[in-house]
Amino acid sequence: MPSFSYKAVNQTGSSVTGVVTAENYQVALRMLEEQSLFPVKVTESSQMAGGGLRRRRVKTKYVTVFYSQLADLLRAGVPMLRSLDVLSRQESHGSLTQVLRELREDVAGGNALGDSMAKYPHAFSPLYAAMVRAGESGGFLEDVLQRIAIFSEKQDELRNKVLGALIYPAILVCVGTGVVVLIMTVVVPKLREHLRPETFNALTHIVFGVSDGISNHYMKIFLAIVFILLSIRVYMNTASGKLVMERAKLRMPVMGRILTMVAICRFCRILGTMLHNGVPILQALKIAKDSAGNQVLADLIEESADSVKKGAALSTPLGESGIFPPAVVDMIAVAEESNSLETVLVQIADTNEARTAREIDLGVRILEPILLTIMASLVLCIAVALLLPILTMGSAVQ
Repeated sequence: MPSFSYKAVNQTGSSVTGVVTAENYQVALRMLEEQSLFPVKVTESSQMAGGGLRRRRVKTKYVTVFYSQLADLLRAGVPMLRSLDVLSRQESHGSLTQVLRELREDVAGGNALGDSMAKYPHAFSPLYAAMVRAGESGGFLEDVLQRIAIFSEKQDELRNKVLGALIYPAILVCVGTGVVVLIMTVVVPKLREHLRPETFNALTHIVFGVSDGISNHYMKIFLAIVFILLSIRVYMNTASGKLVMERAKLRMPVMGRILTMVAICRFCRILGTMLHNGVPILQALKIAKDSAGNQVLADLIEESADSVKKGAALSTPLGESGIFPPAVVDMIAVAEESNSLETVLVQIADTNEARTAREIDLGVRILEPILLTIMASLVLCIAVALLLPILTMGSAVQ
């Protein structure tokens, strides 16, 4: 049960502070009034459900099922509190169950569902909370919840596809790096003892120099790598670092186009969904700009919203950016002229998501032979550097 820290004034006018445990904010106020205290400030303090569980991420598949079930219950005429009570009694996932109980208490206390969901960002996406808030204000909450469930399922499927495709290349890099390090630190020093210096060539000197560097300064190299990674992480947490990282993602040779299309598809689907449910375009753009998952695209969408506010077409600033493909911009322009933007945006998302999935498969297939070639080239260089002195010594003996 949540705890609330309060600062109040008693009947004598003295200031009183303390902590009270209550089901929600309104109950905490009533408890203070029963104690003849006049609250000045009441804030929710750290507690298990509100603090610990908010920091514990809930898997997307469980939240997706919650959206779908809540939409079905509301469409069947079950009241909101009753629906949340039914869902909170399910024991499919402990963290989500506890969050749903807290969510139910917040709604029972008079809070809107979207505002209550926003308190748990590690369980409910801020974007989905904003969409639920828009659905509540527009009177189409059931449709919003159902579309969120479909959208979340598609995004989770695409994410799993990307992660699954990258497993083999990641294993290949780790194993290949381990093999090269093992050769350079164990095999090369032992063979060096049996070779004469006069038989060394340029490649042999390079291999032995790298081997000596790894063997003699491995701790310094390790600390240097850790320092560089920590420095990059600290810089990436800054506003300028995040912006640089987001731009770099979009400019990558192969993955840049894939990441760009994934972000554009996500934005088109969210915007089309909200427009279909009657959300005004300016409000929809304000909510959908965070759906791209990339700060560069979010800034572009915000600039586009300003242009739309001034009376310009949405396709104009999107086309001038150079980020949106011309085909997508042309479809948006035609949709605006035919007043079918909400339908076309969802079609753009469906078409390009399938195309992007094929590009991901192709990119991974290309990446695998490239990594194999790099690893084989390193091993070949080491082998040549060691075999040439051995062959030279054999020729001298003959």
